[in-house]
Amino acid sequence: MAKKTNGGTFEQQLFKAADKLRKNIDAAEYKYVVLGLVFIKYISESFDELYHKLEADEWSDPEDRDEYLAENVFFVPPTARWYHLHNNAKLPIIGQLIDQAMEAIEKENQELKNVLPKVYGKANLDKASLGQLIDLISNTELQAENEKSKDLFGRVYEYFLGEFANAEGKKGGQFYTPKAIVKLMVEMIEPYKGRVYDPACGSGGMFVMSEKFVTEHQGNINDITIYGQESNQTTWKLSKMNLAIRNVNSQFVSWNTEGSFLKDAHPDLKADYILANPPFNQSEWGIDILQDDARWKYGIPPSGNANFGWIQHMLYHLAPTGVMATVLANGSLSSNTSGEGTIRKNLVEQDLVECIVALPKQLFYNTGIPACIWFLRRDVSVSSREILFIDASEMGYMKDRTHRDLAEEDIQLIADTYHSWRNVIASETKQSVYKNIKGFCKAAKKEEIIKHNYVLTPGRYVGIPDEEDDGIPFETKMADLTTVLKEQMAKEEALNKEIKQQLAKIGFEL
Repeated sequence: MAKKTNGGTFEQQLFKAADKLRKNIDAAEYKYVVLGLVFIKYISESFDELYHKLEADEWSDPEDRDEYLAENVFFVPPTARWYHLHNNAKLPIIGQLIDQAMEAIEKENQELKNVLPKVYGKANLDKASLGQLIDLISNTELQAENEKSKDLFGRVYEYFLGEFANAEGKKGGQFYTPKAIVKLMVEMIEPYKGRVYDPACGSGGMFVMSEKFVTEHQGNINDITIYGQESNQTTWKLSKMNLAIRNVNSQFVSWNTEGSFLKDAHPDLKADYILANPPFNQSEWGIDILQDDARWKYGIPPSGNANFGWIQHMLYHLAPTGVMATVLANGSLSSNTSGEGTIRKNLVEQDLVECIVALPKQLFYNTGIPACIWFLRRDVSVSSREILFIDASEMGYMKDRTHRDLAEEDIQLIADTYHSWRNVIASETKQSVYKNIKGFCKAAKKEEIIKHNYVLTPGRYVGIPDEEDDGIPFETKMADLTTVLKEQMAKEEALNKEIKQQLAKIGFEL
């Protein structure tokens, strides 16, 4: 939990201060400047902690790289250590020194090869502001004294990603999924043990939240292995740094320009959990050369929209007892264009669709398109031939003028509803606290879904919530309303008279 001060959380204060130093640089470019420094500060702190322990041991050499490798700590060479950069922060060559530091760190740590940003020597980056930014990030030591630095820097990195996504608008959504959506998906499918896969992993938010889920439930982070793929190299770099700060092994998080459809980086993977937020309604995605691909078991997706391509790609990689959650545009729930309705029908008929959650508008940074989350599960032994529909479209709150967010209690209510329904399926006695709630949730039988022609829009099934009876008799309400109306009409008459009088004074008659 972020600590709050009079000026907001520590992360908020740090971002505001860093943003003031941005000057004329675009947010898209500046994020690499700031996040790269946050990363180098974090690995320096982790390095220093182990360095001092080794220094105190007469049998150990604090400059021995293997000592750090054994403890899963990045080795930071002398010219890349934070104190060296901080001491030279006011020099005009500080940009070059940081770029050299990044290269030195990559050379010593194979898993960071071609990952770190080397943008600090650019002419458009004001070196005085860069020095001030280093001073600013150095002050995190004051906050870190009573906290685990990994948690602190992880929070800072995650918060900065969100703020930069907000600043970039549409482009920001390409690398960042709002935290509330990621948390909801993770709380529902509970990736506790096994292989976790994201075929459009962006900056790694799904993996970070999975790691949080495991640690918060007293699990072992080594019990999950993450697999990911990203087609944007700069976004992939953000994810590698994001995961390194969390000490999450990103060995199987891959990048290639072709992407998951055209060059699957994990062709033989069968994942226990899949979490993804692929591009909405993606066109020109390669179906022209993938017509006969083995992934299209439930129908060939249309060339102009990859929504059902993504679903089938994920199903192809889902283990026999696996579960997946993916964010898609609402059009995926009802479209019958170019065979999409047939694919959706086949998914329902094969008992693969488990739950649909309709999300509120304005949750995303890059689009105003209404979205939903599909939950699919392969294990037919726990299928009830029902689909749970949850309509969360009116939930959440406006956190600013343009963006909505889900509150913790919203996330908990949706997740608890899903798990209560799952318990009904798993229980032979069918005793559970789950109940259909008009306007919010309904477990619909397949027969009802067939009647709706396999359209999966939650609103069709949950209906409109009943208005609460306030207990006031109709006659009393009408008496009160007519009294108010009579008063308003009398006021209107008096105002009209006043207007006539004022107009008459200046020579106008009505």
